[in-house]
Amino acid sequence: MFIDKVHIHAKGGDGGAGCMSFRREAHVPKGGPDGGDGGRGGNVVVRAAGGVSSLIDYRFKHHFKAQRGIHGKGSKMHGASGEDLILSVPVGTVVREYFDDAREAGELIADLTHEGDSVIVAQGGVGGRGNIHFVTSTRRAPAFAELGEPAQECWIELEVKLMADAALVGMPSAGKSSLISRMSAARPKIADYPFTTLEPNLGVVRSDDYDFVIADVPGLIEGAHEGKGLGHEFLRHVERASMIVHVVDITGGFEGRDPVEDYRIIKRELELHSPELARRPSLVVANKVDVPGFEDNIARLEDEVRRESLAAVGGNEFLDSPIDPRVRRTSAATGEGIEQLKRIVGGKVSDLRSEREAASAATPHYDHVWESRRQERDRCFEVVKLEAGVYRVRGRQVERMVVQTDWDNEEAIAFLQHRLKRLGVDDALSAAGARDGDEIRIVGRAFEFESALTHEDIYAGLDV
Repeated sequence: MFIDKVHIHAKGGDGGAGCMSFRREAHVPKGGPDGGDGGRGGNVVVRAAGGVSSLIDYRFKHHFKAQRGIHGKGSKMHGASGEDLILSVPVGTVVREYFDDAREAGELIADLTHEGDSVIVAQGGVGGRGNIHFVTSTRRAPAFAELGEPAQECWIELEVKLMADAALVGMPSAGKSSLISRMSAARPKIADYPFTTLEPNLGVVRSDDYDFVIADVPGLIEGAHEGKGLGHEFLRHVERASMIVHVVDITGGFEGRDPVEDYRIIKRELELHSPELARRPSLVVANKVDVPGFEDNIARLEDEVRRESLAAVGGNEFLDSPIDPRVRRTSAATGEGIEQLKRIVGGKVSDLRSEREAASAATPHYDHVWESRRQERDRCFEVVKLEAGVYRVRGRQVERMVVQTDWDNEEAIAFLQHRLKRLGVDDALSAAGARDGDEIRIVGRAFEFESALTHEDIYAGLDV
């Protein structure tokens, strides 16, 4: 079964807690702090794998969680880090944010177009630091350690778009499946009724000079760009193809359709789905030429394609048009024109590959881009006035600091106060109008605001 879009929930592993411990040895009654750090939680990583062909592994299981970090121990024994969880997906998978409440996709995270491409979708939490890290000239015996950082968690959308060099498009029963079976070793279902193909098929075409991948996209109909006839499900598989091969049933099929009008409809649907598709290199194949009596249809189609090719370059016949002006004649039944078609498509694909590789060399790695955006977003926070004398602070980094604090330890709370002040939270609260004695809420804790904090001041944390 070909599954090409799923929504899953990913959660990294929580960081292990740091240890609060003091060295105890014979004849050393007051040994120094020796609490070890907690281990880092594992990340959830989405990776493109060549041996995976669909997202069927994620059809019934939607929640994935990486291994948590181990807690630190005394004698400076650090906890082990959790293992990353690798989610293997097909090459050509697009990863986006997904908002489960609104049921809609968000920002693009990564486009995994090469085998081995990967992106971290949910980072594991950093392990808490043991009390050995909090020794200062005035605090010689810190009696607190950090809890492990909570891991990131999110919903993501995985969508597969076929990685093909060329895509066969056309009306139902135009003969696309028959052509791909003639051109490659692919064996799609072939029958004499419309909509036989309900799932895209890929075939590897091998000729003397070229090897390339071709996709048989299920038949499109008028209104496909609006989702009619599963149009959205099929059209997205055309987006990746370097070139488009229009397959036209020159006989008009069972319904006696006009082949020229069929060609215009498919061209229009591609343009309405994505204007860029209309400008992509393309050629037209007049299929089923073994059936006699349709020479007039072929002539009209050739005139239409020549006219469009010339219009694409502004009427300048000396410029190369993205539309091949010649209509290629084929018959999947007899094999007529198949070898010639393979050579023509293979040559064009080879040229397009060279252009694409040159352009992709300067493309930044998605993992780096997404991580940079995520870190920038994490550092941001906002102050919201809920009512008179009550304010809430929202922000991922601020909230993680609060969750990471041991609320049974006054020294740990004092350290949190110092971190929030350095981050600028106190200044932001004052700018928002907070006054001494006002209630400040962060995650599930409430604090009493004090504008002038000294080294000895601490926040009194209360559950809310």
